Amino acid sequence: MILQGLWSQEGSERAAAAAWPLMEALYPICRSITGDGVRRTLDLLEGMVPLQRTEVASGTAVFDWEVPPEWNIREAYIVGPDGRRVVDFRDHSLHVLNYSVPVDCTLSLEELQPHLHSLPDQPDWIPYRTSYYDLHWGFCLRHRDREALNPGNYRVVIDADLQPGHLTYAECLVPGQTGEEVIVYTHLCHPSLANDNLTGLAVAAALARELLNEKPRLSWRFVFGPGTIGSLSWLAMNEEHLARVRAGFTIGLLGDAGPLTYKRSRRGGRLPDRVAEYVLPRIAEDARLFDFEPYGYDERQFCSPGFDLPFGRLTRSRNGEYPEYHTSADNLAFIRPDRLAGSIAALARMFAIVDANRAFQNLSPKGEPRLGKRGLYGPMGGMSPAEFQYALLWVLSLSDGDHDLLAI
Repeated sequence: MILQGLWSQEGSERAAAAAWPLMEALYPICRSITGDGVRRTLDLLEGMVPLQRTEVASGTAVFDWEVPPEWNIREAYIVGPDGRRVVDFRDHSLHVLNYSVPVDCTLSLEELQPHLHSLPDQPDWIPYRTSYYDLHWGFCLRHRDREALNPGNYRVVIDADLQPGHLTYAECLVPGQTGEEVIVYTHLCHPSLANDNLTGLAVAAALARELLNEKPRLSWRFVFGPGTIGSLSWLAMNEEHLARVRAGFTIGLLGDAGPLTYKRSRRGGRLPDRVAEYVLPRIAEDARLFDFEPYGYDERQFCSPGFDLPFGRLTRSRNGEYPEYHTSADNLAFIRPDRLAGSIAALARMFAIVDANRAFQNLSPKGEPRLGKRGLYGPMGGMSPAEFQYALLWVLSLSDGDHDLLAI
């Protein structure tokens, strides 16, 4: 079976340690759903695995959506009445409302306040906020710093572009022995947030790198793309090939202290759901399995009624389930290396079963095959069959082309 080198604690810990420098290099980059931050991220990922990039032009219709203009930011800051910068994008990529339009103006504190975002309940954390599809601008800051702002005039500068360009996603394809595929999707649009979702990028890259040294039965396609608009773009570009998809996984939030958590596909009972139900309770007593809901990450695009693909999601905590979610507190110090390693081990086992699973056909289906002449049954009758023979009888009975190994 594939990926066995990652099943053990030692192997998964080694893979997690190897992935850590990638997360450290990715953390400072300001990413979004488009732009050079995405391309820089893919440049670093390409140091681990080979990637095939696709660029989708701004304005391209992807079902009910449209690829937005490309956003790139160079600088952003607020200068207070005393001439000091009270907020500076160079200090943290979360300081700017992601996808802010360019601005250069002077405002009173009263006029500035509607453009500021902070967390009164978490006064030392910077929130993560976006405005992808509405023209707006803003800054995010610690609530403690916001309360310290003095009355007066403030110079506000956001040096950014919103211009026709491209959305970029990339794929690492590990070819298999059949034309059937498994898709692994992880989003790369978040700026300096570690659990959400540098862990997804690092784990996907680690698994893909390991698989490139093996010979899987199925083809494995790892897709690194922006959330929502990225998966929609991928689906639009690949709609004619979706019939070959046998299973899919969205992965993310893999390094926090929460238990392994699986979200089933829209219909439930599909191959990835059955694998999760088989594997996770056996390796983690606190593992959780939830039914599908049309909210969350990119699994909801792959599971939408027009596609209804067998797509599940593995995380630890769910989106929004931990206080640090979408704040500056979701940093590298928040990640637990042992949990990251455990996520790698769990996915390696799940992927191995997906790859090995298949339905067999009994070549002697009319009546019970004679096991004794094949040396597979005891020489003396009149007794109940031994455990091994009993198992053989079940395998033969259920090898009817309809029951797969997981069912057996």
